[in-house]
Amino acid sequence: MALLQHQRLPGIGCGNILARARSQCLAAASHAPSLPVLLHVNGGSKQAHLVSRKAGNALSLGGRSGRRELCVVAASTASVTPALPSDVSASDVLWPSAGAFLAMAMLGRIDQMMAFKGVSLTIAPLGAVCAVLFTAPASPAAKKYNMFVAQIGCAAIGVLALSLFGPGWLARGAALSASIAFMTITGSTHPPAASLPLLFIDGPKFHSLQFWYALFPGAAGCVILCLIQEVVVYLKKNYKF
Repeated sequence: MALLQHQRLPGIGCGNILARARSQCLAAASHAPSLPVLLHVNGGSKQAHLVSRKAGNALSLGGRSGRRELCVVAASTASVTPALPSDVSASDVLWPSAGAFLAMAMLGRIDQMMAFKGVSLTIAPLGAVCAVLFTAPASPAAKKYNMFVAQIGCAAIGVLALSLFGPGWLARGAALSASIAFMTITGSTHPPAASLPLLFIDGPKFHSLQFWYALFPGAAGCVILCLIQEVVVYLKKNYKF
């Protein structure tokens, strides 16, 4: 026992472990070409300080009473370049914008011709459809199947919800949840179509259409928008500036 008490075993004890860790960190830091970032975290004060260091700085791990300090060094020398948005040409802006203007102009003209019927093709959901078709024609929401199936199905759900629950919050909630379920089951996700049931429930001027609302104005308006989309896509591909 006396021999064990007086004998000092190398490598055992907190002091030896910390000393060895410190020497290893110093050796690693001396071989690093540059240490651009040093993250210094104070455990007691819960503060993080980001400072710049050059080569030769040490990675230290020390202990104090009531306070522990941890220094983590990021030794990557590669320069980090922030992601830049892709180049947008003037034609990428002009043609979709012109297409949206033409679409609303045509729908508005049709509204004037059909004013005696008291219905309108210029509805808010078709504005969202324009944004999808003209700016992201390759997106899933712009696929023709998704668009027409969702427009027709969600509009019919709105008519059914109003007939079952009458105008109010219950019809809105039931119609919206059923529309989302319908698009999920059929694989026809088209976000603008989800607003059609709410438009019908809160729009008395559409109530007289009954189930014709499934085709007009949503699906009928989308036919016109798809024709304009073909022109916009052609112009974007062939007339760049």
